[in-house]
Amino acid sequence: MTDPMRVFDRRRLRQHRDRAARTLPAHDFLLCEVAARIADRLDDINRSFAVALDLGCHTGETVRAAEALRRAETVMSCDLSYEMARRAGGCAVVADEELLPFGAESVDLAVSNLSLHWVNDLPGALLQLRRTLRPDGLFLAAMLGDGTLAELRDCLMQAEIDVSGGVSPRVSPFAELRDLGGLLQRAGFALPVADRDRIVVTYDDAMKLFADLRGMGETNALADQRRTFTGRDLFLRTAVLYQERYGDASGRIPATFDVVYLHGWAPHASQQRPRAPGSAQSRLANALQSEEIPAGDAATPRRNDREP
Repeated sequence: MTDPMRVFDRRRLRQHRDRAARTLPAHDFLLCEVAARIADRLDDINRSFAVALDLGCHTGETVRAAEALRRAETVMSCDLSYEMARRAGGCAVVADEELLPFGAESVDLAVSNLSLHWVNDLPGALLQLRRTLRPDGLFLAAMLGDGTLAELRDCLMQAEIDVSGGVSPRVSPFAELRDLGGLLQRAGFALPVADRDRIVVTYDDAMKLFADLRGMGETNALADQRRTFTGRDLFLRTAVLYQERYGDASGRIPATFDVVYLHGWAPHASQQRPRAPGSAQSRLANALQSEEIPAGDAATPRRNDREP
C-alpha cells in the first residue's frame, strides 16, 4: 500500500525539473509573474535581511525580481533539482524541502516561489522553516491553490473515460486557502496571513499548455499515477474537449492558476499581540451609533430607532 503521506514521487519531480532546467526561460512566464508579485510584497516591508533563503529557487527568478533579496548579505538558492540550483547562481544548495539542511535560527528571510505545492508533508516543512528562521524572521511563499488547472482537470478526466473507460490520477491535488492559513498557525508562525490571486492565461490550444507545463517541470509526479504508457490519443481528445468546453469566440482557451500567498513571522517579543478579551476602552456599538445585542438575545430581532 502507498504511504498515506506520500502523495508525490519526489524522485520523479526531480527528474522533471532536471529535464526542464535547460529550456526553462522559454516557459517561465508564471514563475516570473509570481516572483514580481512576491517582490512587491517584500517592498512593502521596511526591513533589511542579512541571510535569505530562496527555497525551491528554480533558476533564480525570485532573486532577480526582488531587491530585498539582492540586498541581503547572503542568499542561499535551494532546489530539489541540481540542474535548477546550479543555474540559479550564487550560493546554491541542492536539498529537499521535506528535509531542510539548515541550522535552527540561521535565516532572516525565507521565500518560496511555486514549489511547496509538491511537498508531501507540508505541515512538517513549514515547521522546519519556522525553526530555521531567526526570531522576527519572515517567511513569504507562493504556492498553487485548489482552483488551479480546473479546466484541464475536467477535460482530462472526461478524455480518459472516453479513451480507456476509466480515470487515473493525472493532475495534482492542491490545498485550499483556509487550510493553508491554519497550517501556518500550527507551525508556530506569528501574525500569519494567507491570501490568493487568480491568474488566467490563454492559449491557442491545449497542446501549447501541455508544452508550458512540461517546460516548467510541472507535469504529473503523483505517486499513484498509472505506470503504463499514455498514448497520444488521450491528449488529442483532451485538446478537443478543452476547445469545445472552454474555447472563447476567438478560439483561445483559458488556463487558471490560483496562487496562494503565505506570510508569517518567527515569534519575537517585539511583535504585536491581540489584546485580552474585555480590555477595550470603548464600545464598538457606540462608534457605530447602534444598539448592542447580548449574545444570548441574538436570535431576537431588534428594531433600530434611527431612521435611514
